[in-house]
Amino acid sequence: MLSYSKMANRNGKNGKAIRFIDLFCGIGGFRIAAEQLAGDLGVPVKCVFSSDIDEDCQKAYEENFGEKPAGDLAAVKAEDIPDHDILLAGFPCQPFSIIGHRKGFNDTRGTLFFEIARIIEAKKPTAFILENVKLLAGHNSGKTLKRIMVALRDLGYHADFRIFNVAA
Repeated sequence: MLSYSKMANRNGKNGKAIRFIDLFCGIGGFRIAAEQLAGDLGVPVKCVFSSDIDEDCQKAYEENFGEKPAGDLAAVKAEDIPDHDILLAGFPCQPFSIIGHRKGFNDTRGTLFFEIARIIEAKKPTAFILENVKLLAGHNSGKTLKRIMVALRDLGYHADFRIFNVAA
């Protein structure tokens, strides 16, 4: 995975916008953060695709950004997703958290990570950022996160994870 500064040199400095996609976009929190960071760095960015299955989130996202996200990502063909430099995804956390009964990959929502992997494999973005809950790291004695990390590395990426305490 390239660092952000290398990506800025590759795309942003020549005036070409860094293209990103926003999967499981909700109402657009990830997009707001990406666009704000890019603005602070003086790097042009453009969201070229977004997706969320929740109709209320789609409406709010469209109100916020003037574009309606695609629905169920599993129903979207990879070739229909525009080429992009960065993939952003806050995939469903309920299967890995206490409120979702921690069923992991035995919960259909838990398997949605593999939709992200499918898109990464087909589109080969330069970088990706995936977000989930703290409990993902310890889910199923760490086996779930290990499976995710192996899948990302098998796709040819250097992948690492961090747990952040946003309350601090």
